[in-house]
Parts: sequence; C-alpha cells; structure tokens
Amino acid sequence: MTELSLEISRHLPHPPERVFDAWLDPKMLSKFMIPGAGVSVPEATSDAKVGGRFRILMRVPGAGDLPHEGTYQTIDRATKLAFTWESHNSMENSVVTLDLAPKDGGTDLTLRHVRFPSEQSRDDHQGGWTSIIAKLEETLA
Repeated sequence: MTELSLEISRHLPHPPERVFDAWLDPKMLSKFMIPGAGVSVPEATSDAKVGGRFRILMRVPGAGDLPHEGTYQTIDRATKLAFTWESHNSMENSVVTLDLAPKDGGTDLTLRHVRFPSEQSRDDHQGGWTSIIAKLEETLA
C-alpha cells in the first residue's frame, strides 16, 4: 500500500525569511492557520527550536476547539522547516515539511504532508493547507 501524502506549491511575493519566520511566530500563526471559513485561532504557542513543540488551537464552527500540536524536526531558516502534525484527524508520525526557495523577489513554497489515516483525511488536509497558505500570503501583505 502506498503511503498517503499531499503536496502544495505556491509562489508568494515575500522574501523567504519573512515567509519562514511567520511559521514560528505564535502571533502570526494565530492569523494565518485558518483552514476554512469561520475558523479562528484563539491560542498559538511555539518553542521554535529542534525538539521544541508548538500548539495551535483551532476554533471550528460546529466542531468546537480542535488542538493541533507537533514537534519541530528541522529548522533551517528561510530554506526548510519540518514538524510532526498531531490532531484529531492525523495519525502517528504524520509530518509536514516546508521547502522555501527564493525566486523573482519572492518565495517558491512547497508544503508536503505525509501519513494520513484515510483518503478523506488527506483530501480534507489538502483543502485546509491550501486555505492556510492563501491566508499566509494575505497576512504577510
């Protein structure tokens, strides 16, 4: 059986350092980790070091408060960030990797997420991450 994964690529008109730093800043996380309409993030914390943990509490209409947590595995400023992804809709050893490359005065961002319990979970995350990256671009503007 092939492991379920997803990949999203997008060019953002902001320098890699700015895009990268947003992923480690709790104030920024609370502004852009919005996977869908009506979702808010009343709490976000980040211990931005390899082995450090983050916590993002997503408040979802009709579903309540859904914590998303993880451990930073790789922190290579402006180039690569990798972290585990622990939520109600993930499985053990689920990992998100962000690769950033400077291009045309901005950043080519590629997000890869591996290990999902089902195709439905992967598809839900595909939509969520796509919305989050769009919200990141809006927040950085």
